[in-house]
Amino acid sequence: MENRKHKIWILSLLTASLFIVSGCSDFLDNPLENQAPSVTIDYTDMNRMYQPVSGAYSSVSKGGFASWVHTFIKASQSDDIDPRTGYSEVNELIHTYKSGAVIKGFWALDDMWSRYYGSILTCNSALTELDKFGANISASDEANKKLLVRYQAEVRFLRALLHYFVSRSFGDVPILGIESVDPAYLGTVGKSKVEDVRKHVITEMDFCIANLEDARPNEATHQGGVTKYTALFLKAKAAMDLAGNDNGSAYWDTVLETTEQIINSGKFSLFPDYYQLWKKPGKLSNESILEFQYTDFGNPTGDVVTSGGQVWDNFYLFQAPENTYGDPINGSGWLIPSDAAVKFLKDRNDAIRQKTTIQLSGIDGRPGTYSVTPDGDTISGNTSGKKYFNGKAYFPKSQMTPGRTGWYGANNNVRVFRYAEVLLMNAEVKIRKGQSGDAPLNLVRQRVGLTPLTKATIQQLLDERHAEFICEWWGERFNDLVRTDQAAMVLQGFVKGESEFFPIPQAQEDRNTNLKN
Repeated sequence: MENRKHKIWILSLLTASLFIVSGCSDFLDNPLENQAPSVTIDYTDMNRMYQPVSGAYSSVSKGGFASWVHTFIKASQSDDIDPRTGYSEVNELIHTYKSGAVIKGFWALDDMWSRYYGSILTCNSALTELDKFGANISASDEANKKLLVRYQAEVRFLRALLHYFVSRSFGDVPILGIESVDPAYLGTVGKSKVEDVRKHVITEMDFCIANLEDARPNEATHQGGVTKYTALFLKAKAAMDLAGNDNGSAYWDTVLETTEQIINSGKFSLFPDYYQLWKKPGKLSNESILEFQYTDFGNPTGDVVTSGGQVWDNFYLFQAPENTYGDPINGSGWLIPSDAAVKFLKDRNDAIRQKTTIQLSGIDGRPGTYSVTPDGDTISGNTSGKKYFNGKAYFPKSQMTPGRTGWYGANNNVRVFRYAEVLLMNAEVKIRKGQSGDAPLNLVRQRVGLTPLTKATIQQLLDERHAEFICEWWGERFNDLVRTDQAAMVLQGFVKGESEFFPIPQAQEDRNTNLKN
C-alpha cells in the first residue's frame, strides 16, 4: 500500500513537470517561510528583491534534495545499502543494472528528471525576475546593484548544483540557460556531454566565487544560504570528477587550489561530535558548507515547511525503522545499511561511525525483540527481518520540539556538503601529486577516534571517504567507485561503459527526440 500511495502522489505531480512553466512567478513569490503569495509584484520595491532567490531555494530543497525516492535511487547504487530490503522495484532495477525499456519507463526516474529540471526552470525564472528588479535600480544605487549580482550568483549556484546532480545520474544531459523560460525552446534542446556539464559547472562557479558572500553559510546574511565557499566546494567536486583516476590531470590543480582556499580561510572546522552532527546540535555547524533547512519553527503545534502535502517529502520518515514500540519513531525502514557496510566499519574498528550509522532494529530484526538507541529510544524488530536502520537519518525523540507528536525528523536539516569532504579532497589531491596528505586526512580520522596514518596511500584515502560518507544520500560511494575505475570490481553486475548512468526516461525522449541516443 505504501508503495502505491507514493506512486500515485508522484504521478499526480508529473503534470507540473519539466515542460510546464506557467505559474512560476506565483511560486517564486512564495518565500521559504510559507508566507502567503502576493497577487502582484512591485519591481521598484528593492526590499522584495530577495523573494525570487528564496523561491529558488524552496524549489531545490523541496524537490530532488528532499525526495524519498530520489534519495533511495542515488544511495542504493552503492554496496553500502542492502539490496534485499526497501522499495523492491528500485532495488531490482538498480542492483541488477537493468537498462532498456524496463528502466526507461520507470516512474521514479522520470520524476527525478522532471523535478531536477523543474527546479532548473524555476532558477531561470528567478533570474528573469531579478532582471526586472535590476531594470529599476538607478545608476547611482551601488548597494542594490551589488545585492542584485549576489542574488544572481546564489541562483546560478543552485542551477549549477542541479545540473551537476542530474548529470551524475543521467550522464549526457541538456544545459538549460535563461533561454529555457521560452517553452518552445525546451522541445528542441539537445544533450551536452557529461564532461561539458562539469566544465559548465566550473565556469558558473567562477562567477559565483567572485560574487557570493565571503562567509560561512551559518554566518551569511540569510543564514544557511550559499556563499563563496559553497561555490569553491562545488567547483572542486566537478574538477575531481573530470580528473578521475588520472594523477597527472590539470583538474587536480583545480581541486588543490579550491580546497586550499576553503581550508586557509580559517572559517571552517569539524563538528567535534560525529554522532550529534546528524542531529539537532549539528544543524548549521561550522562544518556545514551546504545544507537545506526544514523547520517546524520551534513551535509545539502549527505549520511546518512541507513539500507537496508530504512532510519534507518523507526524507527522514522513509528511513525510519518499522517500529511497533517506540512511537512516534516509526517509518518505512528503507535505505538500510548492508551487512557489507557493517563489516567494513567493524573491520576498521570504526566504532563512532558505526554507532552513528548502524542503528539496530531489535535483535537481528526479529519480531518480539527490542533494541535501544544511544539516545534511549526503544526500537522493535519487524516482520520484514530488517536488522538495521540508517542512523544518519535518525532524530531522537528527546530532540523533537516539545508538543510535536508526528515524527519525521522534525526540525532537522538535510546535510549536503561538509568540511570533512574538503579535507579529504585536499588529502587525495596531495597524495596523487606525490605529496603528503596525512595532515588533512588525520583531522577527519581523529574526529572519530581513529589513530593517525603515516604516508597514507590513495586506497587508504578512498577507504576513509567510504567510511566518512557511508550510507549518505547523494551517492558518493557509487561516484567514487566510478571515477576511480573500481566499480566493476566492487559492484556485482556493474558493466563498465554501461552501468555508470541511468538512461534518460522514455517520457522525456517522447517529448523531445533530441534527447535520444
